[in-house]
Amino acid sequence: MLTSKQRAYLRGQANKLEAILHVGKGGISDTVIRQADDALTARELIKGKVLESAPDTARALAEAVASSVQAQVVQVIGRTFVLFRQKEKDSQYTLPRK
Repeated sequence: MLTSKQRAYLRGQANKLEAILHVGKGGISDTVIRQADDALTARELIKGKVLESAPDTARALAEAVASSVQAQVVQVIGRTFVLFRQKEKDSQYTLPRK
């Protein structure tokens, strides 16, 4: 579980990121889960967008993707969400202490 300081740090880091994950009218498919998992493995911190045609809210879809790939939701603003999954070794993010 992320603390508020850790969440604030990650929000700042995600500010400059482009959305690389898009959830559309098909909702969360195996392809979306695989893309999210691969992106988190490579980058640790990703930004996603929920399109207007999506079947659910951005918060619900972000939580569903995060639970499927063992990640944490950092923030949801409008239709944009940020997910984080830290690597065991060689992480590029040094989180503030708990």
